[in-house]
Amino acid sequence: MIILGIDAGSSATKIAGLRGDGEILSVLRVKAGDPLTSLYGALGNYLTGNGLSLEDVGRVALTGVGASYANGDIFRLPTVRVDEFSASGAGALALSGQESALVASMGTGTAFLWAERGKPAEHLCGSGIGGGTLGGLCKKLAGAERFETIRDLAARGDLSRVDLTIQDITRNPAATLDPTLTAANFGNLADDAAPADLTAGAVNLVLQAIGTMTVLACRSCGAKTAVLIGSVTALPQAPDNFRNFEKLYGIRYIIPENAPFATAIGAALHSLRERPLGG
Repeated sequence: MIILGIDAGSSATKIAGLRGDGEILSVLRVKAGDPLTSLYGALGNYLTGNGLSLEDVGRVALTGVGASYANGDIFRLPTVRVDEFSASGAGALALSGQESALVASMGTGTAFLWAERGKPAEHLCGSGIGGGTLGGLCKKLAGAERFETIRDLAARGDLSRVDLTIQDITRNPAATLDPTLTAANFGNLADDAAPADLTAGAVNLVLQAIGTMTVLACRSCGAKTAVLIGSVTALPQAPDNFRNFEKLYGIRYIIPENAPFATAIGAALHSLRERPLGG
């Protein structure tokens, strides 16, 4: 018997199957058309892909902005609703092994939470900059909207044709600053910048904006560790970007395994702690 944690987002539905002891069976992401179609379709795909039937599911733990569109039980399975902030906090701490941390949930936008085991997650602040921003910018600048296309294009891009760096504007940067760091996103845009260059610049802009906001959020609550979750963490450029913030500000950044599915996993874990399967 398993529990399904479902994060019904505005752009994708994510499912994580957990056994009764909290062990993760597998995860699945399905791009959203509309919330209900995505939710029911993703659940059906998950069961089929894992050789499961409805009888194998003990409970559904539903969270995310799309959860408000689903009334009652899903496929007549016992269904509980879990607050999204609680789910994100629980998932981030479980996957990272931390007792407490600042959590940056990087989805369509970005939410910043203070999470501590055994306590409700506290929403500190939020930003409209996130994966939705990246998709919109890349669609307009490069004709790319799908995550896979953005990822592949950005990997081929040349940031020197888009961004202005510290070494571009001074011969004597401050001793604490790496000369290769960004001084101005899109501040050195070449007239003939290629779609790949523009996509790389958009990725850098979004990641650095989130990184800066994470520093400010950490300082607001005295945190020294930030756990990053959500779809944006899957960008190959994310680890290097956040390592730069580590060097600059002394904050430890953790991108745990299965970070894009942390909220779905957290919904299932939160439900299991409230009521074990069979209880």
